[in-house]
Amino acid sequence: MSEFQDADSVLEPTLQNVIDQTSLKWIFVGGKGGVGKTTCSCSLAVQLAAVREKVLVISTDPAHNLSDAFRQKFSKTPSLVNGFTNLYAMEVDPNPDLSEVEGLGGLEGEAGFLADISTSIPGIDEAMSFAEVMKQVQSFDYSCIVFDTAPTGHTLRLLQFPSTLEKGLNKLMSLKDSFGGMVSQVSRMVAPGGEDMVDQLMGKVEQLKRVVEEVNAQFKNDELTTFVCVCIPEFLSLYETERLIQELAKFEIDSRNIVINQVIFPEEVGTSRLLAARVRMQQKYLDQFYDLYEDFHIVKLPLLEEEVRGPDAIRNFSVNLLTPYKAQPRPEDGQPLPAAAGSNSLLEELRRTVEEQRKRIAELEAQLAAAKK
Repeated sequence: MSEFQDADSVLEPTLQNVIDQTSLKWIFVGGKGGVGKTTCSCSLAVQLAAVREKVLVISTDPAHNLSDAFRQKFSKTPSLVNGFTNLYAMEVDPNPDLSEVEGLGGLEGEAGFLADISTSIPGIDEAMSFAEVMKQVQSFDYSCIVFDTAPTGHTLRLLQFPSTLEKGLNKLMSLKDSFGGMVSQVSRMVAPGGEDMVDQLMGKVEQLKRVVEEVNAQFKNDELTTFVCVCIPEFLSLYETERLIQELAKFEIDSRNIVINQVIFPEEVGTSRLLAARVRMQQKYLDQFYDLYEDFHIVKLPLLEEEVRGPDAIRNFSVNLLTPYKAQPRPEDGQPLPAAAGSNSLLEELRRTVEEQRKRIAELEAQLAAAKK
């Protein structure tokens, strides 16, 4: 962090501000692929469930990971997460059931054809995710919804969907006003009652337009919606996070929290040259994060000792979102590590490997000395 920055001006390095803002209804968690979005979204949902009445976490990534994270199979229907009484999870089905999509009811004759081509339509994943959002807007059964999003590109398209759809529907309604009389005449000529069918269809379009406008307004309201960016301290992730935040600003979507995952803390390095080099590399990018985002809450999470899987592991890990992680100093060389020391198994594994290699070298040197005698 810049030495010129006033320490008192640094925002709290936790997500406590998200937990405390009780007006939030939509919380998006996103970033580059492979940075730990699912772990962070599940952990945030667990902390929200501790203070909210009913919380839902939705995966909008076609390659779902919620089931793997909680070690429990989820579907497109919200299910109660094991070990909780008010936390639900669901995974949006990327293969749409068109009969359930709002606005397509009554088109049974065309449903088969639409179903055949739907899986190959570009952007169908985002469309189905947005359809699920619209369902929740119309019957909001949860006090808060957390979105475990797809990698950045897919997520930006999802967030852009309301504005794009609203513009398209406005254009469609303007065409209806311009050519409504001609359409009604053609409909009467083609089939009896055709005019009523057109009016019914346009009524559904108007209803859809109202819902889309409501979603768009809520997404742009910082009292209702926020976006938590997840990244790692490397160049590509830093670059993509900057792009993501700029795009969110264009969409007028609130973003004030950054979670930097997989951080190696200097206290846990010991004598490893590899880890020391990684710490120096990470520190360079951490400094850039602090310089670029002085007005953001920046949360640092450690490179963990093992995968965070299962409700208990997620619950334990989620504490790091609200309480800054404290690295455990490594014991002096030659001293055994305490059974519960640290929380970084990758580091411990590397240390054990180094110690094993040292012992092996000592054994080989002893054998060589014995052979020379």
